[in-house]
Amino acid sequence: MTLIDAANEADALEWMHANGCTDGLPVVIPTAERVDRMVLASGLDGQLSLGAMGPGNGETTIEAVATNAVMAGCLPDYMPVVLAAVQAVLQPKFDLAEMQGTTHSTAPLMIVGGPIAQPLGLASSFGALGPGHRANASIGRALRLAMMNIGGARPGESDMALLGHPGKFSFCMAEDTSASPWEPVHETFGHTAEESSVIVVGAEAPHSCIFVDDADSPESPQRLLKTIAATIANLGSNNAHFRRGVVTVALNVDHAAVLGRSGISRKDAQEAIMGYAVNPRSVLRELNPTYAGKGDGADLIRAVASPDDVLIFVAGGAGLYSSVFPSWAAGANANSAVSQAISIDLSCEIPA
Repeated sequence: MTLIDAANEADALEWMHANGCTDGLPVVIPTAERVDRMVLASGLDGQLSLGAMGPGNGETTIEAVATNAVMAGCLPDYMPVVLAAVQAVLQPKFDLAEMQGTTHSTAPLMIVGGPIAQPLGLASSFGALGPGHRANASIGRALRLAMMNIGGARPGESDMALLGHPGKFSFCMAEDTSASPWEPVHETFGHTAEESSVIVVGAEAPHSCIFVDDADSPESPQRLLKTIAATIANLGSNNAHFRRGVVTVALNVDHAAVLGRSGISRKDAQEAIMGYAVNPRSVLRELNPTYAGKGDGADLIRAVASPDDVLIFVAGGAGLYSSVFPSWAAGANANSAVSQAISIDLSCEIPA
């Protein structure tokens, strides 16, 4: 941890900008007092290491995570979620170092589930991905700052995204379980409904899916699923050509109700979307022959390898638009989604 001397916080901020310690936006100056308070909120020793973070392999100590959480504007109450998100991306299955170094515009999308979301004010409805929600914005930003300051990802040096996207500043929301016709999505990762957890998956910015329901038509649910599938299989996406990796779908509350009233389960929806998300090999061959593979041009090539690779949950306000988040679809683990339980029963010694 580097300690700096500055005449005031304005000078300290300029030093941090000049030395690449920020995401380009102003940060809260991580004074020793502020960092100590954040470490205290973790209930853990500040020197405890969670492991090395790629690509720079910096040591991910609790103090280092706390420092970036302070810089991001987090309240101490947010620290358990930040810690869980950091632990999630450090799982080998997430391929963090490879994801940080790719030229693809991917960023870790965080989906927070369980009882912790509501008291922290994590938004799941209108504008959940911002702007305007402090918990969402600062928790997501804390992870990004950690990836830069601990992991060493710097644009054009070790973070090679050709363009990036705004989700590389902050990319965090909660699941709207109250509007979902299904069990909480974190249960599909082995957590209980009562357990708070975070799911993290590498994702592009959201791609809009417009759909107008006709409650009198029995075809309406399948039209919705086909619309989502068409967005997943768009011919500019890595998913269409690489045919691997998790694709994330955020159903708005109205679209979730369409599937709910028809008794379509999450598994049913995943299987249908996988079946509909296809392109003829001839079209893939015309656009990108390198990735089209051998076989008949009439072959229908799936953009999703398994129903489990469709990560579908409910979030966003009511209306016409749901969102699909295409993925990088590369790396040793093919852009897998990971989850991490959020420890909310942390205890710490109160200073005298």
